[in-house]
Amino acid sequence: VQLQASGGGSVQPGGSLRLSCVDSGRSFTGYAMGWFRQGPRRERDFVAGISWTGATTTYADSVKGRFIISRDNVKRTVDLQMNSLKPEDTAIYYCAVAQNYFGDDSGEYTSWGQGTLVTVSS
Repeated sequence: VQLQASGGGSVQPGGSLRLSCVDSGRSFTGYAMGWFRQGPRRERDFVAGISWTGATTTYADSVKGRFIISRDNVKRTVDLQMNSLKPEDTAIYYCAVAQNYFGDDSGEYTSWGQGTLVTVSS
């Protein structure tokens, strides 16, 4: 598994961004995926997770109703659509993979991308 995240940038409050994570490794099959973020002076926090089939998703309370996680197993990508962005969403966003787990425990994820920076500011 080799993960590459992209799509970060600067946006005003209320705006939208779409992050994408592509797996260029040998095997994408069977992996659950998650997005985490680390803001200034904060620990790495769970944002959203998705099962291998995409049928089940989980979200942190802070992003429910605003963010949508999705995946395309043919393209080997996992996206995070972020709407109604707030200044507190400012962070470096990381994608990660896990075997049969897509919850909020970062210790369960085995491979991580390099992160992409999202800045929400007026």
